[in-house]
Amino acid sequence: MSGDLIDAGLLSPVRAGTPVEAAVCDRAWLQAMLDAEAALARAQARLGVVPPRAAEAITRAARAEPLDLRALALAARETANPVVGLVAALKEAVRAVDPEAAGYVHRGSTSQDVFDTGAMLVARRALRPVLADLRTTAEALAHLAAEHRDTPMAGRTLALHAVPTTFGLKAAGWRHLVLDAAERIGAVDAALPVSLGGAAGTLAGYLAAAPLSGSAAAAYPDRLITAFAEETGLARPVLPWHALRSPVADLGSALAFTAGALGKVAVDVQSLVRTEVGEVAEPDGPGRGRSSAMPHKRNPVLSTLLRGAAIQVPPIASILTQCLVSEDERSAGGWHAEWQPLRECLRLTGGAAHTAVQLAEGLRVRPERMRENLALTGSRIVAERIVSVLAPRQGGEAARKLLDDASREAEESGRTLAQVLRDIPGLGLDEDELAALCDPAGYTGAAGPLVDRALRARP
Repeated sequence: MSGDLIDAGLLSPVRAGTPVEAAVCDRAWLQAMLDAEAALARAQARLGVVPPRAAEAITRAARAEPLDLRALALAARETANPVVGLVAALKEAVRAVDPEAAGYVHRGSTSQDVFDTGAMLVARRALRPVLADLRTTAEALAHLAAEHRDTPMAGRTLALHAVPTTFGLKAAGWRHLVLDAAERIGAVDAALPVSLGGAAGTLAGYLAAAPLSGSAAAAYPDRLITAFAEETGLARPVLPWHALRSPVADLGSALAFTAGALGKVAVDVQSLVRTEVGEVAEPDGPGRGRSSAMPHKRNPVLSTLLRGAAIQVPPIASILTQCLVSEDERSAGGWHAEWQPLRECLRLTGGAAHTAVQLAEGLRVRPERMRENLALTGSRIVAERIVSVLAPRQGGEAARKLLDDASREAEESGRTLAQVLRDIPGLGLDEDELAALCDPAGYTGAAGPLVDRALRARP
């Protein structure tokens, strides 16, 4: 039965088999809490509060593999958190190694310190591959932007052809969002703090467990926090944060932004791979995109996975923001409500970041199809340009009305805009000038220089 209870990702394929999955699984979470316990013992040993031998025994015994996850989960129902049962199990494991050391497990500590520090360790171990994947995706998009700096395509607004742009500028825009996400993930990763507050955020239990007095006792809390932060590799908080949930809210915000940024790439790709558009194609893979009913279809599964994650993460992350509304010195339910949403945000965003690498590195661009689609409106896509040329001669309103009428006639008659304009007397445009003005490839504005600027600004 226990195997049937494992969340294998059947309903969340975006993260199935990706690095983040192992980083945030139940056993990884358990190991992170054990790492917090061991780090605390080592920190206390550095300050003379715990015998070094005991800290060594605790560190050796703090392994998740021998522990019964299901038993700990069931025990957590009786205490509303998994730490109480975990501490008991750790003491038994330490007692088998060094009976005297067992008394130093969890010395002066409280469940929330262990759980929150463990959560920050889990987040760090999950964010590192996310950050690496974002940087790899950005690199792939940089190559696309440079290669297609001047590849013209239809710009689309409100689902319709607007004016021409380049695929390079579109890829540069995607890259810009991905780099924004990487910056946010990097910043929140660097700020992930240890949790050390004791029963009610005063560190009283830690002080009581330390045989110190006078100035040594006064300096002890600061020294303990510093040592604990160094042992875990996490940041030093200014205050205990049991009821000050900024670290979790900030983490949720960065994950929501990252999922949304990757979702923007996904929806653009989904629009461009449509049969009637066909301007890009997702990378091939064995069985990838296969339809159960239609042999001719190859579905855009990578962008679909990305979009699915992007829709889910922001509302889930909003739970973490709501948990800022935390009563007293420890919340009865608010703190507990963070755990599963935090893991789901990490899993979905981590899976999306890993999927984005596959999409960006393997995306196939079809410039010839972009050219064909640019011609669909018979040069009406550059009507704005011709208005700007005629305005100094005929006046802005007159030029705009002329192009409105000409565009309507071209659409209704099936002729090109150039053909309609050629029949209008008094325009003052010769055949070659009119042909050049009606070429969409010649009206991409500053797209190329904007690509250059983006690649220079964030190399």
